[in-house]
Parts: sequence; C-alpha cells; structure tokens
Amino acid sequence: QVQLVESGGGMVQAGGSLRLSCAASGGAFSSWAVGWFRQAPGKEREFVAAISRTDGNTYYADSVKGRFTISRDNAKNTVYLQMNSLKPEDTAVYYCAAKFLPYGLSLAGTYDYWGQGTQVTVSS
Repeated sequence: QVQLVESGGGMVQAGGSLRLSCAASGGAFSSWAVGWFRQAPGKEREFVAAISRTDGNTYYADSVKGRFTISRDNAKNTVYLQMNSLKPEDTAVYYCAAKFLPYGLSLAGTYDYWGQGTQVTVSS
C-alpha cells in the first residue's frame, strides 16, 4: 500500500525558509508524478508545485514562483519543497500527493495518493 509522509513543517518568521519532505513507500516511486498542495483555514486546497515522473520538469503556482523549489531524489523515494522568502499568506497545511498519469499536475482531484499534511505557519 502506498504511503506518503510529510515532514519539515513548523513556525517561521516572514522572510524565513523551510524545507518540506515527502517520503514515499509501498510503490514504484520513480513512476509517479508528485505534487504539493496547501490548504489554509476556510479556503480550498490549492496547487503549489509539482514535479513530473520522468523528465523532472517542474511546475509552480504563480504565488510561489521564484520562492519555492520542488525536487526529487528517487534513490531516497523522497520529494522536497524548499520554501524561501516565506510570507504570512503561505500559512497553511501542506500536503504532498502522487499520481501515475503525467498530466493535470495542478489538479488535486487527479491525484491517487495523499499524505496527512504538515502545518506551516509564517508570522509577520
């Protein structure tokens, strides 16, 4: 059974950095595209970033472009989200998700597997 476990969340001041990790088990990790999503209180879950399964292409929401970097280490079955220049509006629960099909990477409803989430809080 596929499991995704996020870690690395916490509290940081505006302008600071955090690195989230998404560790996968139970499947062929290198065959999956992986995305990061976030959900703030009272808001819908939104796309943050994604990385393709084969060529390593990356995709970002406009709100995080230039500040966040997604990467993957297939040898460690792990995807990372490096978050720099954090803003209070980045505060949310961050989820990683995995899917086999290589399209629709920004669409939460197309992902097959989800982690439990990790809280990120950015204070002003």
